[in-house]
Parts: sequence; C-alpha cells; structure tokens
Amino acid sequence: MSESSSLIVDVVAIRRQAGSRFDHTTRASVGETSVGDVDVDDGMVDVDLLVEAVIRGLTVSGTVRAHWSGPCRRCLVPIEGDVESELHEIFEAEPTEGETWPIVDERIDLTPSVREAVMLSLPLAPLCRDSCRGPEPDRFPTGLPDDDESSGDPRWAALDEIRFDQ
Repeated sequence: MSESSSLIVDVVAIRRQAGSRFDHTTRASVGETSVGDVDVDDGMVDVDLLVEAVIRGLTVSGTVRAHWSGPCRRCLVPIEGDVESELHEIFEAEPTEGETWPIVDERIDLTPSVREAVMLSLPLAPLCRDSCRGPEPDRFPTGLPDDDESSGDPRWAALDEIRFDQ
C-alpha cells in the first residue's frame, strides 16, 4: 500500500466499536483506468463514502464519480462524459477471496475497489449522439435505414421474385 494515497484509510479508532462510522470524501488518483479507448482523465476520481464498523470488519458505501474521454464508436470524434457508480464493499481482517477486501495493519486501501467500480461504469462503445451515422455517410454507408427505399444488392434480386402464396 502506498502511504501517499488519500484512498488508504486508517481504521484503528472506528474498529473499536461496532456501529461507529465516518465520512470519507476525497479526490484521488486510482492510476491508469481505461476500457478499450475510453480513459478516465488522469485516473482522477471523486469519492464520497461512508465507512462503518460492523461485527467482523467494515462496510464502505457511497458514490464514486469520474470524468472520461474517448472516441465516438462510429465517427471517431473525441467525446467526453461523466460516470457515477455506487460502491458497496466489505473489508475484513481475513477476507474471503472475490467477496471481501482486506484490512491490513488497521488500514483499508480503497484504490482497487474504487478503480473496479469506475471501470465497470465506463461506456464500452460511446456515441457522440444517438443519430451519429459515422464518417462521411455518403461515402461510407453504415447500413442504417434511410427514408428512401434502397435498391439492395443486385445479386439477391432473384429472391425478390419468389412468392410463397399457394
């Protein structure tokens, strides 16, 4: 764990009594965070979390926000947006792999769980607008239906003649 991260939280005092809680709000870097061509700007996220002591560990819940940028999947124009994700995690001294996170030396490292929440919220194939047809639609047809009837592929014209009426 890196000592400089504001996502590493000292939990000595809160673990002494179940039901104790405190808010943890910060802006921090979670490192390089991207899905495909979509990147979180400088890996920076805003977290607004509630840390609460429970019988066997801690629960962390709240909101994680980040700003992303990447290309439109159709026209490749640079676009950007914001994501917001809910975080609900459990931290234990003896974590269950894949289910809970560790408490190490009376500290919890929120970085992996925050990064995971942001990555799951990023758009996989963002669009600049719903009606985006891609680059130069007249030159590179997208296959989207137009208002006028298209003539279709002439190789399939013979199939237009088939009738299934008896």
